[in-house]
Amino acid sequence: MDDPGSGLDYETRPDRLPGLLTPLDRFFIRNHAPTPTIDVSSWRLRIDGEGVRAPVTYTYRDLWDLPLTSVVRTIECAGNRRAQFGRAIGRTFEGTQWGRGAIGTAEWTGVRLRDVLSPAGIGPNARQVMPRGLDGPGRRPMPLVKALADDTVLALAMNGEVLPPDHGYPARVVVSGWLGAASIKWVGRIEVSDKDLSVPWNTDDYVLIGPGYPPTGESAGVPINEIPVDSLVELPWPARLRPGRQVIRGRAYAGDARIDQVTCRVDDGPWQHALLLPPVERATWARWQFSWDAVPGEHELRVRATDHRGRTQPDAVPWNELGYLYNAVQAHPIHVDSPA
Repeated sequence: MDDPGSGLDYETRPDRLPGLLTPLDRFFIRNHAPTPTIDVSSWRLRIDGEGVRAPVTYTYRDLWDLPLTSVVRTIECAGNRRAQFGRAIGRTFEGTQWGRGAIGTAEWTGVRLRDVLSPAGIGPNARQVMPRGLDGPGRRPMPLVKALADDTVLALAMNGEVLPPDHGYPARVVVSGWLGAASIKWVGRIEVSDKDLSVPWNTDDYVLIGPGYPPTGESAGVPINEIPVDSLVELPWPARLRPGRQVIRGRAYAGDARIDQVTCRVDDGPWQHALLLPPVERATWARWQFSWDAVPGEHELRVRATDHRGRTQPDAVPWNELGYLYNAVQAHPIHVDSPA
């Protein structure tokens, strides 16, 4: 099950997001073990497994000499909002007690994963690709088609800077739209398999376990891949505002999909459409805002996001043992001061 973390688990502050990208010093950190210290002069990345014709080994310099690409993508931990999930059902889940901030968006620069795999010669029977991290526990397979996608990247830089150690230096995988655990950090080996792979991160952890989630193969439940549609408000929890005209801002994210609309409701008032700010792209959070004439007193703001596939945030989420994927509409408490 989800371990309690290494002491290096930090959230992003939703009320301190000035632009589309999350600054490096505010991007959430989720590490299952102490951050490894890696000397790139001796670091190597090996591509091997039964699904390739001949293993290939890269140096750090080799990767920088390959054609580079950049993608803006959001990464979210599957356990984001676990603390709110616990409060909603009246229990405390094991694992990291995330609030709303285990999510962030960056420009990731590196090499398409398919360009790294191709020289090894992907065989006709290849089925899954599994990056392995040098921290120890980090490894999670993905289908070959996902590994070969245009926006599945072996990232070397983040927001225009070389990857920081806590974010996977010297190289990490970025798997668009999937849970953060799929974007393995500190990659040292990538296995291409001709069969489905079972590891702790898709059998015991990062799995939906409970009623309605039947065991799948060797897994105790349903392995989590894509992240569901959700939203957050760029205010502290609880928030305090001055009376009068306020512009309320936030973010909405829908895994590998694109946000289509965001609606907001204050107290028992009508739902109203928020304005989506460009760019609005798939696999990346969208910024939204709406205006509110705030009157003194205690209020609750509810936000509901919907993606282009028609998925929308529910009013409640069924219980699962590890407290994953909580995306229910929440009542954000706001106190509006009386006029001075």
